Amino acid sequence: MEQHVSVISLLIVVTMAFITPILLHRFKLNYIPVVVAEIIMGLVIGKSGFDVVHEDIWLSTLSTLGFIFLMFLSGLEIDFKAFSGEKKRKVLPNGKREPNSFIVASLVFAGIFIFSLGLSILFVFAGFIDNAFLMTLIISTISLGVVVPTLKEAHLMKTVIGQIILLIAVIADLVTMILLAVFVSLNESGHGNTWLLLILFAAGIVLYFLGKRFKNRTFIESLSTGTVQIGTRAVFTLIIVLVGLSETVGAENILGAFLAGVLVSLLAPNQELVHKLDSFGYGFLIPIFFVMVGVNLDIWSLFNEKKLLLLIPLLLAGLLLSKLVPVYLLKIWYDLKTVLASGFLLTSTLSLVIAAATIGERLEIITAEMSGTLILVAVLTSIFTPIVFKKLFPREEVANKKVSVAFLGANQTTLPVSRELKSGLYDPILYHTQMEKSEKQIANSLFEIVEIPDYSIETLENTKVFQSEVVVISTGDENVNAALSIASKEKGVSRIIARIESPDLEETLREHNIEVFSAFMSTKVLLRALIESPTVINILTNQETGLYEIVMMNSQFDGMSLRKFPFTGDIIFVRIFRGKDSIVPHGDTELEMNDRLIVTGSKEYVDELKRELEFCEIC
Repeated sequence: MEQHVSVISLLIVVTMAFITPILLHRFKLNYIPVVVAEIIMGLVIGKSGFDVVHEDIWLSTLSTLGFIFLMFLSGLEIDFKAFSGEKKRKVLPNGKREPNSFIVASLVFAGIFIFSLGLSILFVFAGFIDNAFLMTLIISTISLGVVVPTLKEAHLMKTVIGQIILLIAVIADLVTMILLAVFVSLNESGHGNTWLLLILFAAGIVLYFLGKRFKNRTFIESLSTGTVQIGTRAVFTLIIVLVGLSETVGAENILGAFLAGVLVSLLAPNQELVHKLDSFGYGFLIPIFFVMVGVNLDIWSLFNEKKLLLLIPLLLAGLLLSKLVPVYLLKIWYDLKTVLASGFLLTSTLSLVIAAATIGERLEIITAEMSGTLILVAVLTSIFTPIVFKKLFPREEVANKKVSVAFLGANQTTLPVSRELKSGLYDPILYHTQMEKSEKQIANSLFEIVEIPDYSIETLENTKVFQSEVVVISTGDENVNAALSIASKEKGVSRIIARIESPDLEETLREHNIEVFSAFMSTKVLLRALIESPTVINILTNQETGLYEIVMMNSQFDGMSLRKFPFTGDIIFVRIFRGKDSIVPHGDTELEMNDRLIVTGSKEYVDELKRELEFCEIC
């Protein structure tokens, strides 16, 4: 007999997923992660609330797919460049040299795992749970889904402390996911399947090399546009293949999905593809999964067992201690507030706790009530830990903060530009090969130039070039400029501008997201603009009333209309670029994070506005 499926429950769940971010934005609750808010909405409409949603085959399937896709995106978020120790360590303000991110992160996670094991044994002795290993995984896991957005919002992703926090979370995600798969294979009916996991990883290695071989083929690029979208098809095929293989060898399907994300991350996909996958996952499947987590969570049943109510504060305390004690190792390099803030952020747990709790309930290792308690604690940590992190983490002095700009090559173009920048928001440094004595005397009387023996990578590694936020490369040899540009990009420099006269080289560098300028092109464009739009050129070149671009990075102004904008001064908003959209600003226009604002006004006020919007404090 055919099963009747109602679309009403699906409609309610999808509607809740749609209105949740709108409500967060409307009531200024941006400190709550969206996924946590979705679980709370699920509580309202599910067993703990009005009980208007009942799981059927549609919701069950979409929720499972959402969980699989969430695990895939968790693997995709891992940036393996962070594991390389190539970045030169700088000296901290306290005089100590920055620590090696990977070594410190590994030591901290080892401490977290050992401490979690000890706490798990105590929970077993207290009679809260029977399996210490499962409890160890639950306590030691860390939510990348909470850590990554919090670090991005605080603008700490490129700092050493930010990389250490991120690496600890990444290692925790990798290790606990693999151990969870081993745990399932050992505890599910039919023991001895653990070795079959090697088949899954071997298949992953084979698929990685296949993807690497075909990734840059010409026919693949031609099939990546229009209605074909071969890249997106390949990703979904990879997910299904590894999920199916994972279930075949007796592991959880989420391990296959996580492995698929790791492989795609290793293949370094273009950002457009990553954006498509994020849009599909976080726009449709994943919200359904988190809402259904809340729907199926029966909080009222927890009140029937006093032991479970006692477990909630004890587990919260255990999660905090398991992170704060090992993270105290960072006190060697950082102040106490930074260390405590890092420990609190690493306490956040969510996705893998839900996975472990769901698996434990299915294997009948824990009860449904215990599973609900674990998920509830995970939700609580995801709510309060980012808030505590933002309150504790030392506020950065932004009034005097400047953007570091390294100029390679001192010439008639770079010399005056560096001098003009020095009086503003920028901290330019000029690097040039050894000069004649007469040239040196003239140059040093007007400019500060750091002399270097040559422009080799080895020489530049001993300078601050690769630690600069902007690198401008304008030596006399465009081939050297091109090589140094690519090397700087590989070293992690966020923005590179190179002088290139050859159209072929220009095209190659633009593919690497390197900005290019040339004397010939600049002169041609300027002459044409002087003929066609002389007034516009006057605005652009006038120091006092020029056009400036400011990126909106301060969350305090997110959602604020220009009419209510508190900034006063001689500033006019000319245009707002939001993604691919160009917006003509008016009083009711609301600012959003990452908006590119084109403004005009006196340089004094523009600099002040830049400090407010681009160099925001952690608030």
